Amino acid sequence: MTRIAAIDVGSNSIHMVVAEARPDGQFLVLDRAKEMVLLGRRSLTTGRLTRAAMDHGIRALGTFKSIALRHGVTRFRAVATSAVREAGNGGEFIQRIYDEVGLRVRVISGKDEARLIFLGVSQVMDLGGEPTAILDIGGGSVEVIVVEDGKAVDLHSLKLGVARLTEVFFDSDPPRPRSVVKLVRYAEEQLDEAFSEGPKRKTRRVVVTSGTMTTLASMAAHRLGVHPGTQVHGLEVPAAAIAQLARDLRYADRQERLQMRGMDPKRVELIVAGALVAEAVLARLKARRVQVCTWALREGLLSDYIARHAPGLEESARIVDARRRNVMRLVRRFGSPLAHSERVARISLRLFDQLKGPLSLRPESREWLEFAALLHDVGHLIDHEDHHRHSYYLIVNSELFGFRREEVEAIGQIALHHHRKGNPKPGDAGSEPLPPETWRQVKPLAAILRLAEGLERSHYGAVRDIRVHERRGRYVVELQTQNDAALEVWEGNRRTELLGKLLQAEVVVRASAVKRGRGARRKERQRAPARPKKKGRRERRPLKSLVR
Repeated sequence: MTRIAAIDVGSNSIHMVVAEARPDGQFLVLDRAKEMVLLGRRSLTTGRLTRAAMDHGIRALGTFKSIALRHGVTRFRAVATSAVREAGNGGEFIQRIYDEVGLRVRVISGKDEARLIFLGVSQVMDLGGEPTAILDIGGGSVEVIVVEDGKAVDLHSLKLGVARLTEVFFDSDPPRPRSVVKLVRYAEEQLDEAFSEGPKRKTRRVVVTSGTMTTLASMAAHRLGVHPGTQVHGLEVPAAAIAQLARDLRYADRQERLQMRGMDPKRVELIVAGALVAEAVLARLKARRVQVCTWALREGLLSDYIARHAPGLEESARIVDARRRNVMRLVRRFGSPLAHSERVARISLRLFDQLKGPLSLRPESREWLEFAALLHDVGHLIDHEDHHRHSYYLIVNSELFGFRREEVEAIGQIALHHHRKGNPKPGDAGSEPLPPETWRQVKPLAAILRLAEGLERSHYGAVRDIRVHERRGRYVVELQTQNDAALEVWEGNRRTELLGKLLQAEVVVRASAVKRGRGARRKERQRAPARPKKKGRRERRPLKSLVR
């Protein structure tokens, strides 16, 4: 399979992601690399890249190319953004990269940068439904993308990058109050100009990318008592928490900023400008919450390349929903038998639809059950006996993008408890227990999946449909089958204990053959061989012999 390296030569850092393009049009990330080069230092105000920054950048790109080649990369796609775009000697730097490293780097416009960021985010975040804004604060520019119904309707690239603003407005640490006021006023003027045209849109949800916004969200989360660690994708914090953090950072000196939990020491010099810009943008968008996405321009570059070189990709056209697409990616990645998993998911949903009332199941938990059913056997890659535990581990520790952390944990625990025995308890997974209201959904969903797995015991798809009837204080699960389903009935009845406890009633599984219509019987007669005619005259039988 083709392996691609996507490289982003940014104003602060150079990033690379190495991925394997799949036949279905998606890609699997194999490695990442990052080096803070600070190409934008002084160049965004002087208009020229420094010799030291260019040398540092070329060394980093040489290292990145070596890493990519060790991964078997055959295609490189590299772009440069604000610092190189605006520098008078940017062309010289691009030529040096080609001469000394052998990489062709394309300088892209601010609008194209915003478009690629949108493509990257849309791979792993659900951008349908309510209007959403994507915010990327870089060293030289800030990109704001307004999304409606999964489509980018506004692309903005503003010269509000943290390296640029820090050089222009700050000459002391902590910044002088007057300098802070000037920076905020300048940012608001730029925002006024950018958002003066077009209809007013309420974008209460903002998806943030870039190292600056990731650091701010992590710091805000620590203040709220959440400790995200290194897994910040999907982290969600109130926009008000970012605003409060910005008000505190403007008065803190370098040492005080370093002592704040969640602070990335490499960003301590630029974080004040980043916080002030973030506060201004979030206020303009009237945002209520901020959600972190770790995919951005590099992943967008990969998506763009694959889309341009592999039109009509089957899975992208068939599975539009990003969440479902990422679940199917994990199923394929770990070699789970897809046909069996899809049949278990179909049976699970039929049971859910008929038992959601008695079990008090919420509509949104239906999707959790389906995805847990699709992923419940991925643990077989590691071990057969304890595959349910390995399935849980792979689900919660893989890059299942597009989901909140709580949702990933819920899906993992539903899959964990699909094994036949035991009464699930909140702490079984070995991690922090789910909130009580979520656990009240997970336990009955696990009971349904447990039964559905039993009803697909033979892996031959014997069960065609299911009807659940409540009769005289017990629930009868009636299976409509076309093949012998004795094994499914036997295994299903062994797996009803937990469901019966939750329903406070006996649960019985039984099978009935699928009735065939006249058309099916007529076709069967037509396919049957003709009966041979007897030779000679047919003997007449007395009428009395026919009536007895």
